[in-house]
Amino acid sequence: MSNKDLVLYEDLKNGVGLVKLNRPERLNAITPALSARLKEILDQACADDSIKVIVLTGEGRGFTAGADMDGLASTSEGKSDSSEQSKDDEPWKGFSYVRNLDKPVIAAINGPAAGVGFILSLYCDIRFASETAVFSTAFSKRGLIAEWGVGWMLSRIIGLSHANDLLFSARKFDGKEAERIGLVNKAIPADSFMDEVIAYAEDLAKNVSPRSVKIMKEQMYASLEESFDDHIQKAFKKMVESFGSDDFKEGVKHFIEKRPANFTGK
Repeated sequence: MSNKDLVLYEDLKNGVGLVKLNRPERLNAITPALSARLKEILDQACADDSIKVIVLTGEGRGFTAGADMDGLASTSEGKSDSSEQSKDDEPWKGFSYVRNLDKPVIAAINGPAAGVGFILSLYCDIRFASETAVFSTAFSKRGLIAEWGVGWMLSRIIGLSHANDLLFSARKFDGKEAERIGLVNKAIPADSFMDEVIAYAEDLAKNVSPRSVKIMKEQMYASLEESFDDHIQKAFKKMVESFGSDDFKEGVKHFIEKRPANFTGK
């Protein structure tokens, strides 16, 4: 398989870009080449003005089982191929760039999500899981630590106690429990899973301002690291700027005229 085929991309022609990790024979296990291709595809989707929302899922029966075990075995034996290592100057950032993309990324967790695959889902803005999806942090059972920012992200998403449980035990749990503890927004029956996720993404693409969502995404992640006073001052400035935007004018106009919105993102 060529590197280009490691991640599939489809423009659904409804404002939604569908991205699929494509190593189904290995439950979409992550390699440096797949990681690099994923970033290329996500950047491509963000550069396309017709795409308002990105849905990330896995081909076949899994989301991603995490790092490819062959690669981990080579690393443990000191045999990793330096040519396969990331050329990123800041490799510790992993998938954290997803937070900085200017479009919302929805994780459609259709099956196993473990290890670094579990982490990838955390960096997505919204998460939906099949009720039958299986999760595990996995790291403590591999002699590893809370890597790639998972300790920071997970405690903020589900709280310290739940995060400690999942990290320390590396136990497996399903989509229903993931919903109960707040890890995913909703657990959906497997037979209607992708239909419901795409319908949600289509609604975002059609009915809300891309400009609003872009700024809100920036605000929400910034709020994790700034004081309340800083946050509310910046929000006030952005609100005033929004009053002069085309999308604000359209937002008022379509409401008064009782018609669907036609937002441009400007």
